[in-house]
Amino acid sequence: MMDTKILKTTENDIKTAGEIIRGGGLVAFPTETVYGLGASAYDADAAKKIYKAKGRPSDNPLIVHVCDKAQIEEVAREIPENALRAIEKFMPGPITVILKKRDTIPDDVTAGLDTVAVRCPDNETARMLISAAGVPIAAPSANISGKPSPTNSKHVINDMTGRIDAIINGGNCRVGVESTIVDFSSDKPVILRPGGVTYDALREAGIDVVTDKNIFQSVSENEAPKCPGMKYKHYAPDAEVTVVEGEKDAVQNKIKELIEENKGKIIGVLAMYGAEYDDAVILAAGETNKEYAKNLFSALREFDELGVEIVFAEFCERDGYGPAVKNRLYKAAAQRVIHV
Repeated sequence: MMDTKILKTTENDIKTAGEIIRGGGLVAFPTETVYGLGASAYDADAAKKIYKAKGRPSDNPLIVHVCDKAQIEEVAREIPENALRAIEKFMPGPITVILKKRDTIPDDVTAGLDTVAVRCPDNETARMLISAAGVPIAAPSANISGKPSPTNSKHVINDMTGRIDAIINGGNCRVGVESTIVDFSSDKPVILRPGGVTYDALREAGIDVVTDKNIFQSVSENEAPKCPGMKYKHYAPDAEVTVVEGEKDAVQNKIKELIEENKGKIIGVLAMYGAEYDDAVILAAGETNKEYAKNLFSALREFDELGVEIVFAEFCERDGYGPAVKNRLYKAAAQRVIHV
């Protein structure tokens, strides 16, 4: 195990972190969405270290993070008009655009694809780190592969201590789920992963976008994923998760039945309708889907810390963040969903 430095967001510590990135090392850092696990986007060997540290399948592409919009041209060889519109409107922010890549980005970063996923985070520490490193930073979420993504430094320290060179402690993430990913590499822009920039916001910006069929399921075993999160088990705590989806009374009545059926086990409920349950550990998801997105991953991790064996998650799509929450919940539950 390596000695992992815990760094602050001071200028000196960010400079140290930038030197680690330039030297081929790995640094976990905060963004507005979740914490990222970063390495130089130009260094194939460093990218391999990311996959090893996370236990991540090597056919799962990484997202390249840039410190400003101009830096996108260093990693992408084509930026279509629709993509330019998205970049101007939503960056810095929780959106990732997929573009045709330049040869400077190694195949180990893009999982052999001829496209690159790029984003400019809306987090000052993240952008300062990229600037200090002097290179774009390839970074997936800074968690053990398959586990809930980390939304505060404690989660990263638990998962990554001894596996990476440094962790920047930047507090809590504002959005709480990963960026929206939009593929602009072909004729029609396609949302491959919903996130902090909603479908409605993209349409209102004049981008004629459609949604990929795999958003609420996984791609087939022999299909190459075009972006992170499309193929493998994701976001899952140790506890078994079941989503119970519908309106309040029906959802709560069903969960009460399920609690009764599973007596003797430690049950958790992720509640968006308020606490109505005996014999269960109850954590609040938030009344809106935007609040749910912010709280989801930390709640799933807290259930594990509390020794919960089975989680029943209340869910109802209420606002533009609904698809982002639904995408993560369905994958955390391995498609165990009850519609009532």
